[in-house]
Amino acid sequence: MKKTLTFGTFAATAGILAACGGGNGGDGDDSTLVVGATNIPHSEILEFAEPLLEEEGIDLQIEVFNDYVMPNRALANGELDANYFQHVPYLEDQMEANEEYDFVNAGGVHIEPIGVYSQEYATLDELPDGAEILMSDAPSDHGRILLMLEDEGVITLEEGAGTGATLDDIVDNPKNLDFQPNFEAALLPTAYENGEGDAVLINSNFALEANLDPNEDSIAIETSDLDNPYVNIITVRSGDEDNEQIQTLVDVLRSEEVRDFIEEEYNGAVVPAGE
Repeated sequence: MKKTLTFGTFAATAGILAACGGGNGGDGDDSTLVVGATNIPHSEILEFAEPLLEEEGIDLQIEVFNDYVMPNRALANGELDANYFQHVPYLEDQMEANEEYDFVNAGGVHIEPIGVYSQEYATLDELPDGAEILMSDAPSDHGRILLMLEDEGVITLEEGAGTGATLDDIVDNPKNLDFQPNFEAALLPTAYENGEGDAVLINSNFALEANLDPNEDSIAIETSDLDNPYVNIITVRSGDEDNEQIQTLVDVLRSEEVRDFIEEEYNGAVVPAGE
């Protein structure tokens, strides 16, 4: 079963989710496992894995969310057994901001590199002095964006800034780039299509939804090292990470069949995580 949930429908469907098996954590006689996910690529990967999980005796039910807030709320409230949409830095930020969240990383599945897109310029070197750079308003995205731009030689960060880097950590900005971290991540493709900014930083999942090819359409893209801290993970309530059904879910999502699907379906825009 697959449902798409929004802010308006979530409260009304919460009871239905629980009735369908949400919150069982795979700990009892019920073989149902309810996993919340955002659309591309997360729910698509889960859909591909569904028959593989059925072979393992698990009835996967996918609840599709259109935002990054409700999947964690639903998990905390027990309407989901797990969710699949976020990377570790985002999870850590959310747990710091929400004391009621007691979640753990049950295992990484894939990486979605962030790309730089421009309607006017073909390379980062072509960006003019004072170029306007549009980026996500999510602090958990800022470190990876800035590290990528540093790797490309566009800026220099304070030594040791790491994944927690902020705009304040920029110590050298020879092009005087004007960073605008004011955009909801999902709206950045629209800003790009409207010709806003000189360059736009877009997560690959949102690029794919907007029919952009991160490998062909971006002018620079984040490296996809297998130890990238921004691997997208299966998140569960603390204590459920050792649950047999959750472990089976992670094992299936890391299987050769699913890895091959990710590589063939997304052609490098989504990359399987390393062992």
